[in-house]
Amino acid sequence: MGFVLSYSLSIPLDGNMSGQTIAPFKTRSVPSLERALKILEMLAHSKKGMALPEIARELGLPKSSTHCLLLTLERCGYLQRHAAAREYLFGFKLFSLANLSLAGTGLREQAAPYLQALMAKTRLTVHLAILEKEDAVLIDKIECPGLLRLSTWIGKRMDLHCTGVGKVLMAHLPEDELIRLINDYGLPRHNENTIGSMRKLKEDLKGIRQMGYSIDDEEDSIGLRCIGVPVWGQEGQVIAAFSLAGTTTQITPENLSGLMTQMKHTSLAISNKMGFFPS
Repeated sequence: MGFVLSYSLSIPLDGNMSGQTIAPFKTRSVPSLERALKILEMLAHSKKGMALPEIARELGLPKSSTHCLLLTLERCGYLQRHAAAREYLFGFKLFSLANLSLAGTGLREQAAPYLQALMAKTRLTVHLAILEKEDAVLIDKIECPGLLRLSTWIGKRMDLHCTGVGKVLMAHLPEDELIRLINDYGLPRHNENTIGSMRKLKEDLKGIRQMGYSIDDEEDSIGLRCIGVPVWGQEGQVIAAFSLAGTTTQITPENLSGLMTQMKHTSLAISNKMGFFPS
């Protein structure tokens, strides 16, 4: 049984409120709702989803109780289950709600027309991301109709050290923050191309700062290549990054220069919209 927040007022018959007393009562939260929200928070920080036993263990609940919570979230559209691995992932309804919220942010609104134009010119998928704790989080994705669809989505969290947008965001961090991130979270290897040492990563990041762009050359996924560039804010700080993503046959050494020129023009236009004007 829950309680409703209420106040006890003691009011004299003459209407004088100076003698009133206000006694608030604490409202008890709903344990099952807290657990459901905890599940969503755990999945938000999981890049590959989580299975029932792992979720039950994290919650400290029996599998049967955890299954009821997961089933409710799945039936309501907030979760979906991977058919083969049986892991739970965010459902489309959650992304829809996130999209409505993100649609109100200034960065996404200001950048959208320029990113749409970039996609139309290059015929490649465009990602827009911000730094959130130790990850790059996609806040917009613009796909080219009819082409290969990438397994990315708005709200997806990606490692910084092996993605186009992530390396741009990482390259402009203060030195102490960069070292802390690497020490705390490491450099997980996705394949043989992933940078696995701090020395090599620092060299790569130095080159990104000098050139003004990053390249994910099959470092996250074999067969895929990304180019990332920064978005600058009013105070001259990097506030986001966007990338062009495609297969290794779509982004090649031959067309890299042309793509980079278009991306840098787009970066400057968006940055100007955000109040950045280089001296």
